[in-house]
Amino acid sequence: MQDIQATQSEREVRNIDLIVSKADAEGNITYVNPIFLKISGYTQGELYDRPHSILRHPDMPRVIFEYLWKCLKEGEDVITFVKNLCKDGSYYWVIATVKSAKNPDGTFRNYMSTRRCITESAKSTISEFYAKLLNEEKTDGYEASQKMFQEYLQEHGLTNAQAFNSYMQAINK
Repeated sequence: MQDIQATQSEREVRNIDLIVSKADAEGNITYVNPIFLKISGYTQGELYDRPHSILRHPDMPRVIFEYLWKCLKEGEDVITFVKNLCKDGSYYWVIATVKSAKNPDGTFRNYMSTRRCITESAKSTISEFYAKLLNEEKTDGYEASQKMFQEYLQEHGLTNAQAFNSYMQAINK
């Protein structure tokens, strides 16, 4: 697929919208629900077996996804804010809950992500923080962005995934 140029056009995610996707162990999309297709502008054929990063907006700092994958690999669910890129270059903000699903025998089945709309207050708060992380990443490198993120976690007492998830939910009030 071609590189998509991000625009300043935002797509609405309504209170009733529930965006769902599933992915394999490598993060490749194996399922999306109809609302995912409607909001993102993609077809199933364009998304299946493609990495979730196809939706990564350039305003998203890498360290957020690193944290998400680290927690998932440790068996923790993650709740965080994500700005996604649509096929036409527009974007949408969501609060994503990402979980690792297991088979009855305890083996890995897939990753499942559910996404809902976020409040304007949360969007303002988190977009400002993400912009700082991204600026640090661009000016001083990825390691500097990681350090800034770790300092943020420590300053807010977010010592584990459960605390981080609760904090993300509290921001979305």
